[in-house]
Amino acid sequence: MQTLAGISLADVQAVYDGPEGDLWELVMGEQIHIGGLTSSMDLAERAGVAEGSSGVDPCCCNGAGMRFLVRFRSVAHVTGVDATERVVERGRRRTDEEGLSDRVEFVVGDATDTGMPDASVDFVWGEDAWCYVEDKRRLIAEAARLTRSGGKIAFTDWLVGPEPMDDGEAERYLRFMKFPNVCDLDDYCDLLQECGCRVETAEDTGRFPSHVDLYLQMLNMQLTYDALKLIGLAMELMQTLGGEMDFVRQLAHEGKICQGRFVAARA
Repeated sequence: MQTLAGISLADVQAVYDGPEGDLWELVMGEQIHIGGLTSSMDLAERAGVAEGSSGVDPCCCNGAGMRFLVRFRSVAHVTGVDATERVVERGRRRTDEEGLSDRVEFVVGDATDTGMPDASVDFVWGEDAWCYVEDKRRLIAEAARLTRSGGKIAFTDWLVGPEPMDDGEAERYLRFMKFPNVCDLDDYCDLLQECGCRVETAEDTGRFPSHVDLYLQMLNMQLTYDALKLIGLAMELMQTLGGEMDFVRQLAHEGKICQGRFVAARA
């Protein structure tokens, strides 16, 4: 696990409470994770998310993952938990506009301490968001606590890749992304097993390099003005953000970061 001191929940909230969060959605779409709908479908298939089941999405952001689950997997009910009020309010508005509020619920709260009952859901769901949580052990323990026996914990996340970053690269990457720490495949497997889960899938999706190439192409070739408007037409800031995104692209192509996919069954 790579760790950087001084990154807190407040830093993450500042991103998603402001223009930087809007910029991520501009480039990556409403589903702010690598692979969009295809990634969601792959994860749901591997986890066997069933019609009529119930789930919880810690770090749900604007709720796009939950709306996917009720639309494409016919899930009966999903509760989303997120610490940033702005994205929760946006999610509630979009969910209401799409007529899904009877099946999708939002809570402003702590993903590591949701307050929900033990063994109350069939699955826990996450898409490229748990990298923002400082205490990964508490997060996985909470996911396991919420999941019924035989239920699934299914998530993707940004990980350390098979090639090591040096200290300078790790600090720059974590500081730009506002990640307090980032796991590798084995770290998450260990945490899941410690919490009484049987790991069924733990793999690199292989999507990261091509998708970060796409995001940069969109910013440079089509969405430049749209992005500039979001950040107050600050060209210097745009160039800085572009440079950091290009650094992330370099790390991905060197195998130093990747998107991991996990499915684990609760004992």
